[in-house]
Amino acid sequence: MTSTNMRKTKIYLETTLFNYYFEPDRDAHADTVRLFKEIAAGKYEAYTSDTVIDELEDAQEPKRANMLGLIPKYGITVLKPSDVAERLADIYINEGIIPPTHREDGLHIAIAAVNDLDIIFSLNFRHIVKGRTIMETAKINLFHGFRAIELNSPMGMD
Repeated sequence: MTSTNMRKTKIYLETTLFNYYFEPDRDAHADTVRLFKEIAAGKYEAYTSDTVIDELEDAQEPKRANMLGLIPKYGITVLKPSDVAERLADIYINEGIIPPTHREDGLHIAIAAVNDLDIIFSLNFRHIVKGRTIMETAKINLFHGFRAIELNSPMGMD
């Protein structure tokens, strides 16, 4: 396949990325900013969701406006959670992969799966970027006709 035929890697930006972008003292800040620069340079086709926006809305001003401003600034497409994604997130919960109190974490993964994205970038190591979640959501996704989504942090980028 020539480079002109290859599609761009489609990535999903989970809520934590928007936070770390504006937190220069956090360990992953530089890697997060680098990821956004790579989006701007056209390396990735970037997506997020209404679920992320709902979470960002809870932040205090001016950080709230700054984080939400990254979406148009970097041309990030916002996806809506479909009924299929909602059901897939519920399966993750019912299987004990995502705690019911953190349903939005399952919804991030499900939205990416249903929309045929390649990678979720997150700094949520408690529920998203962890071995068990990666393995178990991959099995469930494949069983239900979706691809296994790579769950990674900006520090794990090539």
